[in-house]
Amino acid sequence: MHIAIVGNIGAGKTTLTGLLAKNYGWEALYEAIDNNPYMEDFYNDMKRWSFNLQIYFLNSRFQQLTEIGKNDRHVIQDRTIYEDAHIFAENLHEMALMTTRDYENYKAIFNNITSFIRPPDLLVYLRASVPTLVNNIQR
Repeated sequence: MHIAIVGNIGAGKTTLTGLLAKNYGWEALYEAIDNNPYMEDFYNDMKRWSFNLQIYFLNSRFQQLTEIGKNDRHVIQDRTIYEDAHIFAENLHEMALMTTRDYENYKAIFNNITSFIRPPDLLVYLRASVPTLVNNIQR
């Protein structure tokens, strides 16, 4: 079984992922932020590094999904490959922080990848008010 937790930054995805994994004895898969070699560069020059950052996340989640597909194990995933493509990369393109050429290339890679993976069995969307999101992010 593969459960994916989605929602805004600060909605509590990581907290819920950990609680569910602990409660049910399932494996928790978290977003690869700490080891991302593009994160600092991205925040210093978003336009230059947006494509590289998104490709890193896309590849990281593809690796997670490949591992999930290899084994019949119970997994709770914090953030999905679909959010990367349909929210983050799309938003970077709309804000002119990712060129159309890079965005079209990204979408083509995403479409190729998703043709080989199985979507989550259950998607849980966490919704929170803006004040709650801001408060959680500031903590």
